Amino acid sequence: MRAGEANGRAREGGRDDDERECDDERRRRARKRPNATTSGRRRGAMTEDEDDGGRMCGGVKKMGLFATMADRLSRIAIVDAGRCKPNKCRQECMKSCPVVRQDSDTGIKKGPRFQFFGVVCSLEQLRYAQADYARASWEKSGKSCIEVTPSSKTAFISEELCIGCGICVKKCPFDAIKIINLPKDLDKDTTHRYGPNNFKLHRLPVPRPGQVLGLVGTNGIGKSTALKVLAGKLKPNLGRFNNPPDWQEILTYFRGSELQNYFTRMLEDNLKAVIKPQYIDNIPKSGQGIVGQVIDLKDERDVKAELCLDLELNQVLDRNVGDLSGGELQRFAIAVAAMHNAEIYMFDEPSSYLDVKQRLKAAQVIRSLLTPNSFVIVVEHDLSVLDYLSDFICCLYGKPGAYGVVTLPFSVREGINIFLAGFVPTEKLRFRDDSLTFKVAETPQESAEEIQTYARYRYPTMSKTLGGFKLHVIEGEFTDSQIIAGRLKPDVVEDSDVEVPEFKISYKPQKISPKSPSSVRHLLQQKIHDSYRDPLFISDVMKPLQIEQLKDREVMNLSGGELQRVALCLCLGKEADIYLIDEPSAYLDSEQRIVASKVIKRFILHKKKTAFVVEHDFIMATYLADRVIVYEGKPSAGCTANAPQSLLTGMNLFLSGLPVLTEFIPSSNNWGIHDDFLKAYSEEVHGNGGTRTAVH
Repeated sequence: MRAGEANGRAREGGRDDDERECDDERRRRARKRPNATTSGRRRGAMTEDEDDGGRMCGGVKKMGLFATMADRLSRIAIVDAGRCKPNKCRQECMKSCPVVRQDSDTGIKKGPRFQFFGVVCSLEQLRYAQADYARASWEKSGKSCIEVTPSSKTAFISEELCIGCGICVKKCPFDAIKIINLPKDLDKDTTHRYGPNNFKLHRLPVPRPGQVLGLVGTNGIGKSTALKVLAGKLKPNLGRFNNPPDWQEILTYFRGSELQNYFTRMLEDNLKAVIKPQYIDNIPKSGQGIVGQVIDLKDERDVKAELCLDLELNQVLDRNVGDLSGGELQRFAIAVAAMHNAEIYMFDEPSSYLDVKQRLKAAQVIRSLLTPNSFVIVVEHDLSVLDYLSDFICCLYGKPGAYGVVTLPFSVREGINIFLAGFVPTEKLRFRDDSLTFKVAETPQESAEEIQTYARYRYPTMSKTLGGFKLHVIEGEFTDSQIIAGRLKPDVVEDSDVEVPEFKISYKPQKISPKSPSSVRHLLQQKIHDSYRDPLFISDVMKPLQIEQLKDREVMNLSGGELQRVALCLCLGKEADIYLIDEPSAYLDSEQRIVASKVIKRFILHKKKTAFVVEHDFIMATYLADRVIVYEGKPSAGCTANAPQSLLTGMNLFLSGLPVLTEFIPSSNNWGIHDDFLKAYSEEVHGNGGTRTAVH
């Protein structure tokens, strides 16, 4: 009998004696293991045999299965107060939570082995562990994992009790809940948290006297919060929003770091901090007045004449602040901040609304504020301007609106490359799945032939006068889109034999003024009904621009970046021959700008259409452009539109007129910016005759 069995087993696979003994031992333990209702034993306690089984399936000791992995996990729960509406739902988040229900069978899958917090275990051990985890968590906090009633303002989720199953995220009808597992335990590094289930910031940038600190990161990642903390306008609570620490505890927390010296100086020496706000559109709402009078009132350093000349404000000194355009308001805000006699200067997105020359002038003004004892911190999304401004960089990563983490300071070259690559080598952590890379090159020959076949036309030399401004267009093969599209008729056409064709156009204006009281979903269905339902348009445009997350929001309540993405979607969704896109980078962060660039270029190439894009961001412009038209002249007076040129030739022609030394480096697909101002400053402050190396 035994010989027959042995022969049969040998024929079936020839397993050795150790494997057979292991199978026999598992069956023996299974017969001896008591059921869950055995009297005289606390539910969840493990017998010696069960403990042996625990070692077999993950090294779990008598301390309990859940205790070994729960302590390793760190997660945060975010509840969007604007989306959470307990009075309009059935509290699905609380009713479906397995911890609240203490339903041990929730989430159990069939099979011989299961997982709890990543530990492989048996079905019975899984049931014990889930029940023990819920009970122990309840006893520890005295609260339920999710607490909400129809009369609550928002739901409350206990991060200590949450097991990260994600069921509440899927069940919420308003998409108001986010459960995010942190890459590692960052509780000890929490600098500030606004409240329960709200945004929190880990670590802080480290400013240094006599140098410009640049901050780069996506929108909603904590850059403005970090500025407020460093300016002394927001006291860091170290994550203890219910029991905020005093300054002595805060200084003890930062003991041994550069931030301890910084905060000590700020408290003892009463350092004055000045912040140039991010949203300059709110400046006219906070105060009105004549520009010249406001500047006279704020000028503490007696530099009015110099700043008004550098920032081109002399022509608007007699105007009201509320009547200034976006670029004029930005230059006015920079001038007011630079006129203060302070030790800490902070500029939040100083390049918005400014053209390339104005951005470089503003950068020179900001760097002129440096002294051996002053701090300058700049938040900037234009990576070329950030390179030009900064001496070192801190990157911020995380989940927008949930948490942000500040990296250690890096050199300018290394910091920008880390942000684009999405990988922090010092922490061995990847915070983005894909790197933000693109290759700047001329249009391939095949694509060039297709573009010429479908969308390239010759146009004659012509001119147009608007008030005191005169535009002169030189003959070429690529056009001033507004004139060709028929929006504006030329006054003079020198070659009367050449007919100026007319096309159907789609136009995205520079300034976006939302007027629709409806939701984004209703607006898209109304304006671009066919494209809204086109699977290709959804995958190529709507999904990369993250329009799905905005569909239920009211258009009037969207932020600047959200409005920009919706406007791009509307422009590309209309059927047209030529797409006119004016400053698509406005209000977008560095990551969103690169995504928007890829969306526009891919859409235009796939549709075999023509696009005319006005853009001041060097990186975005060089990626988008196949041909470049350089406009030369005097602002508000007149200009000449040169004939279309290749990308490198056109950009070098434009940059040759700037007061800096610039050069495009093909190997790195970037522009290097240098000037004698930086060298003179380095000699004056550091006395080493050296200068900072720009990114290429």
